[in-house]
Amino acid sequence: MSRRPTEITPDLMLRAYRAGLFPMAEARGSARLYWLDPEMRGVLPLDGFHLPRRLARTVLGGGFSVTCDQDFRATIGLCAAPAPGREETWINTQIEALFTALHEMGHAHSIEVWQDGAMVGGLYGVTLGGVFFGESMFSRARDASKVALVHLVARLQLMGFSLLDTQFITGHLAQFGTMEIPRAVYKARLAQAVDQDVVWENAPAPELLNQAIRALRAPAPEDASCAPGPSDSR
Repeated sequence: MSRRPTEITPDLMLRAYRAGLFPMAEARGSARLYWLDPEMRGVLPLDGFHLPRRLARTVLGGGFSVTCDQDFRATIGLCAAPAPGREETWINTQIEALFTALHEMGHAHSIEVWQDGAMVGGLYGVTLGGVFFGESMFSRARDASKVALVHLVARLQLMGFSLLDTQFITGHLAQFGTMEIPRAVYKARLAQAVDQDVVWENAPAPELLNQAIRALRAPAPEDASCAPGPSDSR
């Protein structure tokens, strides 16, 4: 007798994230999801984020406006959409539905970056305790995804998060201090962080947020490392 595949539900997703697993589809049109548990895990230390001077000026200069959870559906939809250099995506319709359900449960959040009334960048991920599991980001304007990442890190620091999981490492993420750690080390950190009592806040006080962003400034030797990079972390 063949066994029916286990139905993937939002509750199962949360249990999987707590155990260190995350889902992906092979392509946008794929009907199946796969659970990944990589031997080496990408993490971005919240106390070691590299914010170059030019990007700090961009973030604080007022050219972009940034919101949180204002349009989660549009954010994940734009992350899934084809873009130059990334014609295929791992985000299928089931992924979109599951993460939208997690958002409605308060366990998935988006950062949106706007310019002239249009969303030009953003990211989304899952939260459990003091962990933010970064899923994907997109950019339709220079530096827009970087602005979203800076805002995410500053907000996570303000809220008291202790672990930012990027799942993998890319050149785009490495320039900000992302590193790889062995699976066993990651899961030990995860076990500590996932039970933290942290409350997500969509709209921290602007002055506190700006102070947190300024505090991310990297030392001068890092300032040359902010050339435009790929627009998507995965």
